[in-house]
Amino acid sequence: MDFVALGEEIGTDKTSAMLGLIVGLIFGAFAQQSRFCLRAACVEFWRGSPGIKFSIWLLSFSSALLLTQYLMITERLDSAAIRQLANTGSLSGAVIGGLLFGVGMVLARGCASRLLVLSATGNLRALIAGLVVTIAAQASLRGALSPLREKLAALWLVDATERNMANYLPANAGLIVGLLLLLLAFYFVFKHKTSGWMSFGALMVGGSIALGWFLTQWHASWSFDAVTVQSVSFTGPAADTLMGLINMPKIHLSFDIGLVPGVFFGSMAAAVLSREFKVQTFTEETGLTRYLIGAVMMGFGGMLAGGCAVGAGVTGGAVLAMTAWVALFFMWLGAGVTDLLVDKPKP
Repeated sequence: MDFVALGEEIGTDKTSAMLGLIVGLIFGAFAQQSRFCLRAACVEFWRGSPGIKFSIWLLSFSSALLLTQYLMITERLDSAAIRQLANTGSLSGAVIGGLLFGVGMVLARGCASRLLVLSATGNLRALIAGLVVTIAAQASLRGALSPLREKLAALWLVDATERNMANYLPANAGLIVGLLLLLLAFYFVFKHKTSGWMSFGALMVGGSIALGWFLTQWHASWSFDAVTVQSVSFTGPAADTLMGLINMPKIHLSFDIGLVPGVFFGSMAAAVLSREFKVQTFTEETGLTRYLIGAVMMGFGGMLAGGCAVGAGVTGGAVLAMTAWVALFFMWLGAGVTDLLVDKPKP
């Protein structure tokens, strides 16, 4: 089948949405099956017992880094076309936003992507928290919180040259780091006897990140219209999707508009097929207040940091964007401190 001819026939917007849907279905299904979750990985790590959840996250991150760097080295992905490397970034946003996001994901018991995946499995707590994340993100992007976000982001800016870590590293360093982290991930996989299916799912989650980069670059290479080269992210796309549903009689199709429902339905299908779909609500033990506070912090923090735990932390990290690595570090730090103060069992 001539996919270029098919893409030209259906148009740029529909092609972008279709590619986003494909990537979203893969990410959603395997994120659900592998239990991919940065919050859970952080909790294990900071409590001094990195185990299965940590190994799953590290498998996903390292495979995304390794495959994406391979695409860049083989010139299948052009760094000049990547927004995170071609535009000015905010280190102050990465630091402050990363901290806020890390705190928020512990309070809400899941990052933005995890909440979306869980909501599709019948978890109403995740659904409500995810909607609040989306509203807070929209308010931070274009609403009442946007002046504060812009002020904080402007405190410490870095240009495109400074933002690209590849400019400071030896040739192929990203590929080597990705390979070393993948080997470390497999060490934890074997040490903690992580199931083969969950490990495969984690690799597919990382692979979906690289696939997003590859497909959007491929689309941009032949389209007569401008096409954004991007991959999986949730804070901004979820906000745009929700606002489109609320405000527009006809939604403008894009990669993001295909991605979000793709993740939702991919996760739901995986949960149903594995008989893991179960309606879960708030109880006296789970509480509500912490979820709402955490969701607001994630929505604002994610927009300030330039993305969520996946959008900045994995997708941005895979292309060696400095702001993404800084944001990811402070997400880990914020999560660790919050877990220590709020959730860690007393001896």
